[in-house]
This record gives sequence, C-alpha cells and structure tokens, in this order.
Amino acid sequence: MTAKDTGARETTATVRVRADGGVDEESLARLREKVATALDRSGLPPVSGEVRVLRASAHHVTLPWSGGAEIRVGGDLVVVHAREATARELAARLHDRLRAGVERVAHRHDTVRRTAAPPPWRGGPQKQAPHGA
Repeated sequence: MTAKDTGARETTATVRVRADGGVDEESLARLREKVATALDRSGLPPVSGEVRVLRASAHHVTLPWSGGAEIRVGGDLVVVHAREATARELAARLHDRLRAGVERVAHRHDTVRRTAAPPPWRGGPQKQAPHGA
C-alpha cells in the first residue's frame, strides 16, 4: 500500500496529512497549505507528526468534516481536534489551533521558569528599614 492509496501526503519534511472518506484533492491541497503555514515559524525545533482528516459519508451529519493533528515540536506534543461544516472551515480552524499550540510551545521555552527568591523567614532577602526609624 502506497501513500497515494491511503490518501497520505507530505507537507513539510516530516508532517503527513492523511485523508479518509472521499476528501477531494482541492480540499486536501488547501489543508496541506494551511498546516504548512501554521508550522512555518523560525527558530522551531524539529517538527514531526500527522494530521488526519475525515469526511463523514452520512448526509444527516451536521458537521461532516473532522480533523485531528498530533504534532511533535522538539520534545513537546501539540494535539488539536476540530469539527466543521465545510473543508475550508476545517482547514482554517486546524490552522488557528495548530498555530496557537506551536506558539504556546515556542514561548514556553522562551520564558524558562525562574525560581523565586525564598521568603525572608526562610533566609531570603530582608527588607531594609528606613534610615530615620
């Protein structure tokens, strides 16, 4: 079974987009473009993972398009899910959620948690009394 048989396509070096349930090429191309732009950020560690898109075959389903992504950014995992009425809305929603997750991961490493100074009763810095007191 090849990637074409399963509907898998490569977006960036190691992120795959898989489609099931009769997803047309135009919708899949738009989704690949949106995923690539969501992950296009300078200074990111290596990115890998998979995005899965499914179109429900039942006509009575209100939100027939669903998608999910599990993207590993360096050592962190970004997981997003979305359900929408159209492929265009699904691509936009997944883009927004992936972008937010990637930004959260990128900024988490920018602002490394710093340990606070211990309180005065545990040997931390003491407040200075005013000179006139």
